[in-house]
Amino acid sequence: MRTCLALLLLSLSALAHAAEWRDSPQLAELFKREGVSGTFVVHDVAADTYTVHDRKRALARYVPASTFKIPNSLIGLAVGAVSSVDEVLPYGGKPTRRPEWAQDMPLREAIKVSNVPVYQGLARRIGIERMRGALRQFEYGNMDPGSVVDTFWLDGPLRISAVEQTVFLGKLAQDALPAPKAAMAAVRAIIRQEGEAELYAKTGWGAPPNEGNIGWWVGWVRKDGKLYTFALNIYIPDNETGAKRVPLGKAGLRALGLL
Repeated sequence: MRTCLALLLLSLSALAHAAEWRDSPQLAELFKREGVSGTFVVHDVAADTYTVHDRKRALARYVPASTFKIPNSLIGLAVGAVSSVDEVLPYGGKPTRRPEWAQDMPLREAIKVSNVPVYQGLARRIGIERMRGALRQFEYGNMDPGSVVDTFWLDGPLRISAVEQTVFLGKLAQDALPAPKAAMAAVRAIIRQEGEAELYAKTGWGAPPNEGNIGWWVGWVRKDGKLYTFALNIYIPDNETGAKRVPLGKAGLRALGLL
């Protein structure tokens, strides 16, 4: 297993170095103006170019937090743990951190409010071995769910870099993952953003033990027939910074002429 992981890391490193990288002064200025520490990477899939702020952080791995709801949805549909994105799933009945989570709901609604209990229940339906197998098939981050099926994307050991996020999302956007096409289409539909250009996205906010808070905004946008995947990853010292994820990401896409 260690040999396989080492080979995968070498492969990803070679891929990242083979592509063309461009440091973006526009993105750097946005991060500086907002006083935010983090990275934003945009992958022009056809040209295989990466436009980035803070390349070192873009290659570092962090817990995916609620961005994992994207592959969690896909895996659940692919293995039949849930019949469709409209099947109502239970939240479990326990007290929830956010009041909007305290109700049964389908994935179509659960992903919009980032309902953790519903997705933890889905993960338990999938089971750790099927989850592990799918992560390996998708080559998702370090592909390691550990032994606790309903917390590994929040507390670890699963980790993924911003660059790896863009690679995974590029495959999802192009029907190129080893999963049923109907399942991929369904997942794309539930992360499509309303009132925007052709934009697909998901936020994430993680606080793994003994680590700082990590914030994500990941997805893709189509512009003039071309596909651009993106991943924003920032350090979150307070709620005010956490609220900047989506506005900062959209500002970055606009600065690059993609939104």
